[in-house]
Order: sequence, then structure tokens, then C-alpha cells
Amino acid sequence: MSLRWFRLQRVTAFDRFADAIRVLVALSGVMLYTGLREDAHQLIPLMLGVIASAIAETDDSWRRRARALLLTLVCFSVAALTVEGLLGMPWAFALALPVGTFVLIMLGAASGRFATIGNATLLLSVYTMIGVTQHTGAPRPFWVEPLLLVIGAAWYGVLALAWNAVFVHRPVRQSLARLYGALDDYLVCKSWLFEPVRDLDVAARRSDLAHANARVVGALNDTRLALMDRLAGRRSRSAMTENLRLYLAAQDIHERTSSAHYPYKALTEAFFHSDLMFRCQRLLRVTGAACRARAAALRYDEPFVDDGRMATAVDDLDAAIAHRRTMVDAPGADLLYAVDDVADNLRGLAERVEDAGAPDADSDTVLQNPLPQSSMEIWQRIRVQLTPASARFRHALRLALAMWAGYLVLLAVHPAQGYWILLTTMLVCQPDYGATRTRFLQRVGGTVAGLVLGWALMRLFPSPEVQLLMIVASGVVFFAARFRYYFTAAAGISVLVLMSFNQIGNGFDLIWPRFIDTLIGGGLAAAVMLLVLPDWRERELHHRLADALTAHAAYLRVLFSQYRNGRADDLAYRIARRDAHNADAAVSTHVATALKDPHGARTDSREALAVLACAQTLIGHLSTLGAHREVLDPTDVDTLDEAVAHIAEALDHVAHGLIRSEPAPFDGDAASRIYDRLARLRTEREGTVRLVAGQLQLLLEELPELRRIGAQLVGHHRAPAPNAPARRWFPG
Repeated sequence: MSLRWFRLQRVTAFDRFADAIRVLVALSGVMLYTGLREDAHQLIPLMLGVIASAIAETDDSWRRRARALLLTLVCFSVAALTVEGLLGMPWAFALALPVGTFVLIMLGAASGRFATIGNATLLLSVYTMIGVTQHTGAPRPFWVEPLLLVIGAAWYGVLALAWNAVFVHRPVRQSLARLYGALDDYLVCKSWLFEPVRDLDVAARRSDLAHANARVVGALNDTRLALMDRLAGRRSRSAMTENLRLYLAAQDIHERTSSAHYPYKALTEAFFHSDLMFRCQRLLRVTGAACRARAAALRYDEPFVDDGRMATAVDDLDAAIAHRRTMVDAPGADLLYAVDDVADNLRGLAERVEDAGAPDADSDTVLQNPLPQSSMEIWQRIRVQLTPASARFRHALRLALAMWAGYLVLLAVHPAQGYWILLTTMLVCQPDYGATRTRFLQRVGGTVAGLVLGWALMRLFPSPEVQLLMIVASGVVFFAARFRYYFTAAAGISVLVLMSFNQIGNGFDLIWPRFIDTLIGGGLAAAVMLLVLPDWRERELHHRLADALTAHAAYLRVLFSQYRNGRADDLAYRIARRDAHNADAAVSTHVATALKDPHGARTDSREALAVLACAQTLIGHLSTLGAHREVLDPTDVDTLDEAVAHIAEALDHVAHGLIRSEPAPFDGDAASRIYDRLARLRTEREGTVRLVAGQLQLLLEELPELRRIGAQLVGHHRAPAPNAPARRWFPG
């Protein structure tokens, strides 16, 4: 392979390459059309329609995307005509703007697709305001501006449909590549917990692990949506079989990586002078490297080649365990069974990564459809979010008020060009304070850089033809960078705006208004985030923890039923597992958001970290039980089933107590009795029975801490009941 071809392959494998190419073609088409017609006044609305349609694009199959495009064009038409009709009536517009903003944001509660279309419709509404107020040509009928915007949107939509009809599999492969890349990061973060050092910052490592886990969960959800849309098509089902297997394998890899067989601190202390923990750590990192290699193979459409390092790392770990068993008097002999369990899980993990694309007889291929199936279900999803406890409701209310305030400010400051205030407010105002602060800094910095660059380019290249090429290039830069490098994207869109308005007037006159309006709009977004239902007052962390505990209880019941009936990765099991991991990721995201707000050093930040640690511990032990599922003797299962029922019921009680702001009931005698029975069972049995009994003991030990955290969160500062079993690690 030549170096030139190698470089081209790397560029085309960039996950935003397809977006950039489509935008390049769409904007070039607009430039060609307006150039041939010699009508520069059509340039801006057509171009803004293209941008809005590209932002509204969803990762669906071409059939679903066609339906989404029709819905998008209808929403765009209604929004543009409404803005055009009301813009001349300031007070009517001042009433309609916040109402429309609130409705469009709340529409996103139905599904991610509706959220994308709603945000793009709001953006196109602002674009309509800008296009109408910046028009300098002869007066034209009121419907012309909306029509041009919708034509631009339809033009890009048709290009996207054609692209997806031809490249059916490419988006799924890119999504799978991002998923396996996220698994690599997760495995590396998990490996740090096996570091046998005395000064290890466990809290920092757990925080990194929680963030990596949230990224994996998000990638799993995105990949599931991409797969489902294409599996529903008649011609893509057989071609998507390998992709589906890779997705199901990624779920298993995530579950095995999430597992926590024994407290890491206890293992690293017991084997501090041994290389066992280093061997486990190396195997995790080598497995992560294999995930990264599989991600590259998917991204570049190449076969995955196992370099043999995983097998070597497994053999090295087995040899280290065998050598350690010969040292009968060495410390930690009573915990070798725990190392055996960890090693068994790591072997299964390495095998699953190596054979990720192979058929799995234990798995079915049915995926749950998360999209609403009827208008009634859409309304029900929106209705449950109509409460201040909902982050979406708070965001919709804040943005609606910010847009209303921005409109009043622009009427007072400069009605002719002040709609950049609304655009900035909309783009900067995010669902949480940390994201809003980051977006504000990126938007202001990128706008300043873009305005300076645009000024210089207009001075250096006054030719309209050259500036048209720069418009296309800056649009491509915006779409290539808008997800990962928003500073660059903001600079690119600023250049595009200056160059575009310079075609119908004097772009230099726009520089200072654009800069001032960006500051005003960003300031309004920050102010409304601080003043309207501030997150540190309305976050209600106990709701997120309650959701997680309810999902954990359901996950425990479903997975333990397979110890009776046999391992089967059926739809019911995968739904319960996904719900538990989604809820755990929501807790992690919630805590991370809490620590970024202006009161990040509040006294309750310690409790937030305690919630995060407890949630991670619970999901770790549940994942361990899920990774080792196999049929057990009915006598053993009956004994373990009582413990499972008690733990699941306790989790539900704590969750209900958090929601109702009351202490959870606690039966200390039953907990102590069950704990002792599990201890005897763990001592008398071997293999999986011992592992399950041990994991249930560890879950029982978490319950007093969980109740304490629950009492703290709801304001009941009460100590655990006197007869509660002490938090103890079961004896070796």
C-alpha cells in the first residue's frame, strides 16, 4: 500500500468525514446555483437551510431518515412561516418565542430523534429572524424567505438520503469503532485499580473509571440505535449479522470489565510483594489494546488480527498463580481463591474480545426498540418530564426565559442586528452549569478568533469568487469540528457568516455587532443558569440514586434467575443489564455535573462522591454475578435465593425511601442470619457457588452504607439500626 493511499484511507476513516463531504457538496451546490442566477440575496437563506438540515440529521437507515426528513421539513416550514408572520408584531412575537422554545425542547423527551429535530427547528427559527432582518435587496413576498430556507434544507436532506442509501453499513461500523475505542479507555482505567502501590489515589481512579464507563454506556446506546434502524430494513438484515455480533460482544465485554470480584485494596495489600496484581493489570491493558486494534479495523474496514499478546498475558497470569500456590506460607494464601475468580473472568474477557465477531449460541438477536410507537406514548414520555425534578424541564424553562430576555434586550439595543444575541443564547445555554460555562468560553473565544480571521481574509481576498470558496471551506470546518472541537467550529461559522454577508453588503460592519451580541447572548445564558432553578438546588441526586437502585434490584432478580435455568443472553436479561448500567452512568454524570457548578466545594460534595463510590460498588458486584452465570444445584440455589430476595427488596426499600423522603425499613436480624448462612455456604462449597455467596455477602455489607447515604440525601441524619451487621469483609 502506498503512503499516499494510506493517508487517504486515514482521512476518509475520520468519523465526521461523511458529514464534511455532504456539507461540501451541499454548499458548493448552493454557491453554483446562486452564482449562475447571479442572485446573491438567495445565498444566505439557502445556506442557512443547509446548515439547519445538517444539524437535524439523525443516524438512521435511509428509510427512517426519509420519514425524519419529511417531519423536519414540516417543522421547518411551520417555524419559518410563524417567525415571518409574527416578526413585525414585537409583543406577539415576545409571547410566542418562549412558548415555542419550551415546546421544542420538551419535544426531545420523546426520543433522541425528536430532540435533534426540535433543536434544529429552533435554530432555523433564529436563522429566519437573521435572514429577514439582514435582507438588503428589493422587498419580496413574506413566503420567499421561508421557502428558500426549506429548499436549502431539502437539498441537503436529499443528499444525505442518497449517501445513506449507498453507504448502508459505514455509519454502523464507525459507531462500533467508537464503542470499542471507549472499551479500550475503560479497560485502561480499570487496570489502574490493580496497581499495587500504597499511595494510590483510589477516589481519583474511581472517578476516571466512572467517566469512562459513562462513555461506554453512551456508545452502546448509540450503536444499538444505529443497528436497530438498519436491521429493520429488508435488505440489510443478513449483512448486519456481524455488526450485531460485535455489538452483543461489546455488551459482554463491558459486563466482565465492570465486575468487581473482591475489594481491590485488600487484594493489592495481600499480594503487595507478588507480581499477581501486575499480571492482572497487564492482561487488562493488553485486552484494551486488542479492543483498540478492533476499533481501528472497523474504522479502516480491515480484518482484525490478533497479535497473540492476550494469550501470552493469560499464560503469564496462570503461571504466576501456579507459582504463588507453591509458596504455602506466603501472605495472602487465604485470598488465592479470589485471584482465581479474577483470573477466570479475565480469561473470559480476553476470549470474548478475540472472538467478538463469532456466533454466540447463548445470545438472541432481538433488540429493544427505544423509539415511541404511538402518539400516546410520545405524550406520556413528555408528560412525565413536565416537573422541575426533570433536567429537561429545567433546561426548557431556562432556555425559554433566556430567549425571551434576549429578545427584549435586542429590541432595546439594536433591533436591526440583535438576533445574533438569540443565536448565541440558544447555542450557549446547556442543560447543566458546567457544560454552559465550557460552551460560553468556547463560543466567545471561537467567535473572536473567527472574526479576526474573517477580517484578515476579507482584506487579503476581496474577490467574491475567492470568498465563496472560503464560505464552503469554513462550513466544512464547522461540521467537521462541531462535536469535538467547538472552539474551532465557532471560529469556522464566524468566518462563514462574515463572508456570506459580505456578498450582499459590507461584512466589516458586522464584526463589532457580532462580537457584542455574542457577549450579551452568552451572558444571558450564564445568568439564567445561575438564577432559574439552579442545578445545585434542584439537582435532586437522591432521584438519580433511587433510579439506579431500582434498576439494580431488577438486574439482580433477572440475572439470578439464570442460576436456576441456565445462562441465556436473551432480550429480558440484556434490557435489565442495560437499564442498570444506564442508571449507573446517570449517577456518574450527575455527580460530575454537581462538582462543576459554582458551589462545587459545597459540604455535600463528599456525599456525592460517596454516592458514586457506592453505586460503582453495587454495579461491580452485580456484573460479577452476571459474568459467571451457570446452572447451580437446586439446593444451593434455594439457599442463595433468600439472600437475593432480601438484597433486592432492600434496594427497592431504599429507593422508595429516597423518593418519599423517609427512612427505609431495615430487618437487622434477617440480614445477620442471611450473612452467616452465606459465610457457611462459601466455606463449604467451591467454584461458582462460593463466588456467588461471596458476592452476595459483599452486597449485604454495602446496605448499611447505602442506608446512611440515603438518610443523608433526604435529610434524615440517623445512624444505622443498632442490630445492623457491621460493615465487614468476609473472612478468607
